[in-house]
Amino acid sequence: MGRRRKGRDISGWLVVDKPAGITSTSVVNKVRWAFDAKKAGHAGTLDPDATGVLAVALGEATKTVPYVTDALKAYEFTVRLGQATNTDDAEGEVIAQSDLRPDDEAIKEALQSFIGDIEQVPPQFSAVKIDGERAYKRARDGEEMEIAARPLYVDSLLLTDRPDADHVMLEMVCGKGGYVRSVARDLGAALGCFGHVRELRRTWSGPFDAADGLTLQQIDEMAKTPALDAHIKPLEIAFTDLPEVRATQEGAVRLRNGNPGMVMAPGVEYGDTCWASFDGRAVAVGTYRSGELHPTRVLKIQD
Repeated sequence: MGRRRKGRDISGWLVVDKPAGITSTSVVNKVRWAFDAKKAGHAGTLDPDATGVLAVALGEATKTVPYVTDALKAYEFTVRLGQATNTDDAEGEVIAQSDLRPDDEAIKEALQSFIGDIEQVPPQFSAVKIDGERAYKRARDGEEMEIAARPLYVDSLLLTDRPDADHVMLEMVCGKGGYVRSVARDLGAALGCFGHVRELRRTWSGPFDAADGLTLQQIDEMAKTPALDAHIKPLEIAFTDLPEVRATQEGAVRLRNGNPGMVMAPGVEYGDTCWASFDGRAVAVGTYRSGELHPTRVLKIQD
């Protein structure tokens, strides 16, 4: 018989304004401790030196993480022109330099090729798995790897400021799986001057905004008190982009047991992915078929 995990059965989302200098996993561990929660996870890793929105899922909300990671997200970042580094950010070693400094018009023109459906090669220092091992572990050993390009949707990429000749400030809205460091690297290559990320901040991710985020200091101050619980956002916020269907009482029972259940679904089409509610709470996520929801994820929220 497996050991039962200790902690509270608490479900929902907490938005953290992550500081630089700490890993996303460390933030999740801090939040789990502060709530004394049984289970926690996050929706989208931020590099240790990056700041901004880190949405932490508690309890049953961990089952809804894919619906947040699939959503659009926005980044503000500064690119240092004239230098390439082995990590594609300021923490790495400079491996190439150039005296060329393109003007604003050249940069704006180059940015156009990064918008829409593009192919992007992740950085050598990334969590991508190569033959079962994280790329960053092999990169630390001095190995240079061939990493396959991956599709990325970029909704917008704008030049917002030019503080000096060496730096440009950009704002990007993109889909899941994007590496801002790769954008900086590839932009520098396209301009012929090299480039890497100097600063990076995620300003929003799906339904979550940095303005609503708690600092780690605030989490420490409110840890294990009702004041911190008051900042939990409902699990259902993850379904902002999905249609809601309403389960009948019998349908809710069937859905909670993992079986197809009857739902009322005006305006929903056959085959749509939906979330089902009963008495205002999420019951399941699944596929709508002829009056029933066929669940792919069952949500058992503790009242």
